[in-house]
Amino acid sequence: MNEVPTFDYMILPTLEALQTLGGSGSNQEIYEKVVELLNIPDHILEISHGSTSQSEVEYRLGWSRTYLKKYGLLENSSRGIWSLVSKSIDIDDLDEKEIVRKVRDQDNSQDISPNPVNDIQTLEILEEEEASWHQQIHKKLLSLEPSAFERLTQRLLRESGFIQVQVTGKSGDGGIDGVGIARINGFLSFHVLFQCKRYQSSVSASQIRDFRGAMQGRTDKGLFVTTGTFTRDAIKEATRDGAPPIDLIDGEELVQRLKELGLGVKITMIESVEVDLDWFKNI
Repeated sequence: MNEVPTFDYMILPTLEALQTLGGSGSNQEIYEKVVELLNIPDHILEISHGSTSQSEVEYRLGWSRTYLKKYGLLENSSRGIWSLVSKSIDIDDLDEKEIVRKVRDQDNSQDISPNPVNDIQTLEILEEEEASWHQQIHKKLLSLEPSAFERLTQRLLRESGFIQVQVTGKSGDGGIDGVGIARINGFLSFHVLFQCKRYQSSVSASQIRDFRGAMQGRTDKGLFVTTGTFTRDAIKEATRDGAPPIDLIDGEELVQRLKELGLGVKITMIESVEVDLDWFKNI
């Protein structure tokens, strides 16, 4: 490749990059993966966009994401994390030229077609309206496949500020499901190994010890995420003096974190209007 790829040329690679990243990723992660997929040479990556510090590839890739979002295949959060609206997107069924054409037609007519994925999610919520929102989320979490729950944990960490979050999920790895780097105030960083389990019951102290054993010599920090709860002994074991600390997130805290980050939860603010009749007496 001897020329800067056009934004439409990078549309499908952007989708492929997000699929490879587990369904979500930061701008930097997407950029690095697209560069890898397209094997873009360094001399092309060094071309800047005008007088800005942004490269031309980064600038055009931003338009690729924008078109995919308008087309209804991507969504992004206020924290700069992009994600696929569906894990069943088949890139082979898509044509970048058709995507560009439809988005431009939408912009010209100001008629944005509805997102079928969101319609399905809304229908599911209406069917379960008797249950409270946190019960709905907890039920959904328990129904997820193990790999989907791992991807959810990956997304949760990314939205919380972690970088280079990867799901490993290798058998025989002592229960290590993934790794990431936590950053503090943009200056300090440390590696974190995490384990995520869909349990209705409680995580025991022995499971915490097994996880710590798998961490040995690999990191100084661990994170255990579960849909269930932790026994008292498990909580004590996680913070035992002289042992690498393990942070714990149980089912209730997990649900609250999802709400705070707006992951799988939409909060609607209802306007309340109260008429002040006494105000009119002073006119």
